[in-house]
Amino acid sequence: MDQLRVVFMGTPEFAVQSLDILVKNNYNIVGVVTMPDKPAGRGLQLQQSDVKKYALEKGLTILQPEKLKDENFLEQLRELKADLQIVVAFRMLPEAVWNMPPLGTINLHGSLLPQYRGAAPINWAIINGENETGVTTFFLQHQIDTGKIIFREKTPIEENDTAGIIHDRLMNIGAELILKTIRAIEKGDYPQIDQSELVAENEEIKHAPKIFKDDCRINWQRSLNEIHNLIRGLSPYPAAFTEFLSPDGKIHPVKIFIERIEKVIHSYSVPSIVTDSKNHLKIAVKGGYVDILELQVAGKKRLSVTEFLRGFQMNSEWKIN
Repeated sequence: MDQLRVVFMGTPEFAVQSLDILVKNNYNIVGVVTMPDKPAGRGLQLQQSDVKKYALEKGLTILQPEKLKDENFLEQLRELKADLQIVVAFRMLPEAVWNMPPLGTINLHGSLLPQYRGAAPINWAIINGENETGVTTFFLQHQIDTGKIIFREKTPIEENDTAGIIHDRLMNIGAELILKTIRAIEKGDYPQIDQSELVAENEEIKHAPKIFKDDCRINWQRSLNEIHNLIRGLSPYPAAFTEFLSPDGKIHPVKIFIERIEKVIHSYSVPSIVTDSKNHLKIAVKGGYVDILELQVAGKKRLSVTEFLRGFQMNSEWKIN
């Protein structure tokens, strides 16, 4: 068989690892499709995606369509004569794109499909308190994240793992799984498992929709574990937030990135701020304390709790808004 002609589609850092492993294993990447440059930062300078930066460095052909159904883009894609397309952390593709190459289009998804289909699988797996997750390679078809599964790879979620930790782990595991998948496709020896075969009787299918601001507000009336899972499931991005109310009536929006939980019986009302004003800042909730370690006041930089308390000098008169 002649060397496969591969088009790679992706945008963020998560996708770069998969592209890099293909380049390092001498796959013929005939084109890279990524999002258009976007203005960002204070000067609104045009920013290139992580995938574009990598592709430029490696001298790869780059396409940056505004619209994936644009006929000029489709024509450029056809001219690349890809045998296979690989999608990692990109946009939803129209059928005219995913159905183009003869060997199909494979996608890497950050969950153990069919669980956690959707835009934010890593976040929701942690928020829901799962103790394992993983990555899946599958063939794209009409409905999002429903195509036939090729391979899956599992990894545990430890008690204090954040979305950032799991993201980086899955980025590396996913790259290896992409390599395993493309090698199997090259040999013409790979499974195509219908997702329904992986659902146990009476098993609930959980979803991973896009996360909005309201999803990120901490409800301190929830259980200790639920609060812990929300904070770590949204750390470092988009980050769980709350509002502190100072004695002068000023509201301070705060994002919380790192915390630990203490399962103890206490007599504080829920929620209460418990602090020595120097080294620790705890929130008393049902079943114990949320011990905050790293946080960020709106408009300021991320701080350790000791740095934060040095600037804010909190005491028992502060409340949660």
